[in-house]
Amino acid sequence: MTKTKLFSPAKNKFGEDANTLVDVIDMGLPGVLPVLNEGAMKQGIKFGLATSAKIAKTMIFDRKNYFYPDLPKGYQITQLHFPIVKDGVVEVNGKEIRIHQAHLEEDAGKSMHDKYDNKSVIDLNRSGVPLLEIVSEPDIRSAAEAVDYLKKIHQIITYLDISDGNMSQGSMRCDANVSIMKPEAEEYGTRAEIKNINSFKFVEKAINFEIKRQIKLLEDGGLVEQETRLYDSVKDETRSMRTKEFANDYRYFPCPDLVPTNISSELIEEVKKNMDELPEEKEARFRSEYNLGDYEAQVLCAEKITANFYEEVCKATDPILSAKWIIGEVNALLNKNDVSIDESNINSKNFSNLILKIKDGTISGKIAKEVLEEMWEEGLDPIEIIKSKGLEQISDESELEAIAQTVIDNNSSQVEAYKSGKDKLFGFFVGQVMKETQGKANPGAVNEILKKLLAD
Repeated sequence: MTKTKLFSPAKNKFGEDANTLVDVIDMGLPGVLPVLNEGAMKQGIKFGLATSAKIAKTMIFDRKNYFYPDLPKGYQITQLHFPIVKDGVVEVNGKEIRIHQAHLEEDAGKSMHDKYDNKSVIDLNRSGVPLLEIVSEPDIRSAAEAVDYLKKIHQIITYLDISDGNMSQGSMRCDANVSIMKPEAEEYGTRAEIKNINSFKFVEKAINFEIKRQIKLLEDGGLVEQETRLYDSVKDETRSMRTKEFANDYRYFPCPDLVPTNISSELIEEVKKNMDELPEEKEARFRSEYNLGDYEAQVLCAEKITANFYEEVCKATDPILSAKWIIGEVNALLNKNDVSIDESNINSKNFSNLILKIKDGTISGKIAKEVLEEMWEEGLDPIEIIKSKGLEQISDESELEAIAQTVIDNNSSQVEAYKSGKDKLFGFFVGQVMKETQGKANPGAVNEILKKLLAD
């Protein structure tokens, strides 16, 4: 994420009014010259380091020539032969997926065809925004594996603040190249490219549809064309946009306005020194520092924002109990409402207070779930919720013993059955005490008291 565009001083920001973040360089006016954003170059270096890739000693920008209304210059500045990163690798579910290259390029503007009746309009705010296009080798064998690979890339770029990874806003987009081949074949089949898929779910659906389409086409005696296709999420199908161009169709040549850029070993070392922890490094630290198991560390570190939230909570309260509640109850609410933790009413301060109240016995786990739901809905502090609703847990042994004795006295037949060997009835007595106390009784204390009374 850079504050300005790749070659101009215009702001790089999503959601502003159309055509308000456009510089003369983005518009391609005569006489203007692009100036490389060094911050974007550093982001590319970070990605190279994170994927054990070769970082170019010299990178060269090229012009990719084509005409489209949202490309005012008539060409896009990109990297074809000398990209910033080559030959990387990421591990996905124990399998290495190779990265052919990652190259810097500028984004085009945005064409909009549904804003006005019978008119198309252009927003150039996106024109010139820096992109890091990551090209994988053909190592992915299924739609599900493609999604896992994308999630891994998403994890890396968000951990390193290369991008916020927001697919709905276009911060991360996927072009999926799909081809099929028989098991005994030695060459890959002809590929079709599905452009600009904007969610993990749609990536999986689009690839699965395209696989079935190509299989049916070949079984019916047809041929797969090399083409660009669009995924329609409403109809759950891909459809042809245009015949796929080849590199020579774009008449690539080195950009005469930008000299070759040397990347020194000193710059690479500087970037490396200032890099944030990678997911695997954070997982290892969580296991050792907070005594978490592999599963807990992996879940908490799946997203940087969750890992950071957990660390803030751990400054105030118990790491193990906090991890349990984040992985269980908090994640359940996030998934149900399809939001991230920073978009919710749960923050590290109010959540820490909730864990403290569970830890010191003020509320039971059952009551804590109710409090958490109210925190989620209203954004209130748990201490305020507990006090206003009188939810404090009953831990006074004499009070609980009196309630338990009443339950036993009122259920003599169940007592007799329990003492005759029906041990499962113990849960019945616990439930009755919890019912009498409206769920406020300390479960541990109730268990001990009932064991003592029923043994008499």
